[in-house]
Amino acid sequence: MTAPVHVVRDRIDSYPTHQIAGYGVRLGRHMPFGATLVPGGVNFSVYSSAAEAVSLVLFHSGEHTPMAEIPIPHEFRIGGVWAITVFGLDYENLDYGYRVRGPQNAHIADRFDPEKILADPYARAMSGREVWGRQPDWNDPYQYRSKLAFDDFDWDDDRPLRIPNEDLVIYEMHVRGFTRDPSSGVSAPGTYAGLVEKIPYLKSIGVNCVELMPVFEFDEFENSRIDPATGEMLVNYWGYSTVGFFAPKAGYAATGPFGMQVDEFKNLVKELHAAGIQVLLDVVFNHTAEGNEEGPTIHFRGLDNRTYYILTPEGYYFNFSGTGNTFNCNHPIVRNYVLSCLRYWASEFHIDGFRFDLAAILDRGEDGAPLANPPLLEALSYDPLLRDCVLIAEAWDAGGLYQVGAFPNYGRWSEWNGKYRDTVRDFLRGEPGKIGDLATRIVGSPDLYATRGTMASINFITCHDGFTLNDMVSYNGKHNEANGEDNRDGNDDNGSWNCGIEGPTDDAEVLALRLRQMKNAFLLLLTSHGVPMIYSGDEVARSQGGNNNAYCHDSPLSWFDWTLVEKNSELLDFVRNCIAFRAAHPLLRSPLHPTGQDVTGTGYPDVSWHGVRAWNADWSQDSRLLGVLRTGPGADGASDFVYQVANAHWEGHDVELPALPEGLRWHLFADTWADSLTGGGAILPGFEQPVDNQRSVWVGPRSSVVLVARPQ
Repeated sequence: MTAPVHVVRDRIDSYPTHQIAGYGVRLGRHMPFGATLVPGGVNFSVYSSAAEAVSLVLFHSGEHTPMAEIPIPHEFRIGGVWAITVFGLDYENLDYGYRVRGPQNAHIADRFDPEKILADPYARAMSGREVWGRQPDWNDPYQYRSKLAFDDFDWDDDRPLRIPNEDLVIYEMHVRGFTRDPSSGVSAPGTYAGLVEKIPYLKSIGVNCVELMPVFEFDEFENSRIDPATGEMLVNYWGYSTVGFFAPKAGYAATGPFGMQVDEFKNLVKELHAAGIQVLLDVVFNHTAEGNEEGPTIHFRGLDNRTYYILTPEGYYFNFSGTGNTFNCNHPIVRNYVLSCLRYWASEFHIDGFRFDLAAILDRGEDGAPLANPPLLEALSYDPLLRDCVLIAEAWDAGGLYQVGAFPNYGRWSEWNGKYRDTVRDFLRGEPGKIGDLATRIVGSPDLYATRGTMASINFITCHDGFTLNDMVSYNGKHNEANGEDNRDGNDDNGSWNCGIEGPTDDAEVLALRLRQMKNAFLLLLTSHGVPMIYSGDEVARSQGGNNNAYCHDSPLSWFDWTLVEKNSELLDFVRNCIAFRAAHPLLRSPLHPTGQDVTGTGYPDVSWHGVRAWNADWSQDSRLLGVLRTGPGADGASDFVYQVANAHWEGHDVELPALPEGLRWHLFADTWADSLTGGGAILPGFEQPVDNQRSVWVGPRSSVVLVARPQ
């Protein structure tokens, strides 16, 4: 008997049912949105609530003239979604976009323009800016082109790391600026690949989490101009103006000209994970690159202006972002867009978490007013795919909504703690009346996060926006003349102090004081409850010449100068040892606020406050010295005692030490006044030196001391 013959046939939907513009097509799958490969072709799906007609425009990669324009038949539309499958495409050599026509009697707020070719908001890759800084062809009718990306990367079983939040030390950095300077010595400066070569440096510092400034596709030539005073090209260097929310920045990829930016970025994540370093992305959902009424039409405006933006009744753009428009995040369609985007990055790129720029905007409704229960924030908090992702809010916006400590958090969100930054800066420069505030910030800001724990507080003293740490101790005022805006831009209130001389100096006393102040800042930051965040380059005293708003400088002003690693090795060693000290003492990383009670049976409260006299803190307006003793279980399970004194007074003090239990002695970990200590003034944990005088310690002018108890 002959065995039956099994004929393998293609699925019935892999055949065209129509011929349009020379291509076989058929009704497409309406979900997911975007362009996806299907058997024999590419499925395109795009949403517009009010479009009367939508055409798919196809190009050979890089060519000006379309190779085809395919009107999507009306019968291929379901609701507001137009979907078509096109067969026979050379999808590796394909750019695509859409032409959208609106109704004859358009709404006052509609911005349909059939003369424009629109990018796909869901495009997984984009072209048009493949090489950073290369002048684009301004005559190209389609500047930002949508492309397909292919899921063929070998992850080698990589997964998000899920490091407990209490163990994180975050390092905020700019992908291009980190290796662009010739001193970096990498093979592909300014790229994802270049950053991979510097992972050993990151690991050597002890940071276990990088927060990358925007890597979603943006246009560095947005608002580009020549500074008439210097002739320098000023560009959109920071990238806080997104063009493609699903697409990694091609100009940051050494392989960008070959369309391999997706794989190159994935490799960066994979290599960072292999080194034990998590990856957070700084994401910008508060506005887009389309700007105000005078801005370009890229995608959202021409697809569905009323849906994607918060508009006035007259059809103008609300500007709570300070950049011309405000994304309508709590509209159901836009909410789903943001969710889809973050799910994509978390699942396809293994991203560990996100920091949300001007996140207070995500709390605003369609009329711009804050919502009691913002749907987007709730959805992000409870999304099953994002469950393990770190979520960090910059809890304010340019419209005056300030929510530090009050951001709708659903038990999930952390916040950039701007009050921590301001308090520590004021204390370090010797402002009166700051001791009480400093004590509150050191223990995780329980006034702000009493019910949320210390991990809600992302503690930072500097970030990309403002002075570097070196400039914070070197300048009283901003010096932004190089931005070409007559020094009008940037914050005027910097909480800085120049230590007696404005800017660069060769005065040895001033330089010593500046170094000591930077060490004081790091020591406070890395011993405070909460999650510390370091701004890239601060560990080697990088300067921007007093510029506190270097958003437009792709130049040595903004780049990491790698010669500083050796030149300022004393500060770098100090920071390394402070990070190691934090890792060695779990009581500094507790997710719970200390209570002032003996909760672990040591005979001492878990936190106590001290002044020049032990157990007697001076909370007066003129006080500038604070001691704090923290106790709790150590890494080995035994009781741990860490005593810290921060002195912002211009005079030194002999500070009485609290007595230890019998059998323990105080050992010195750090003294920012003592320039003879190894490790830049902070000794490698485990090698702390016993102090001769167990009754008191000298704390020099504007300096800090940290002691730890060890067996006698």
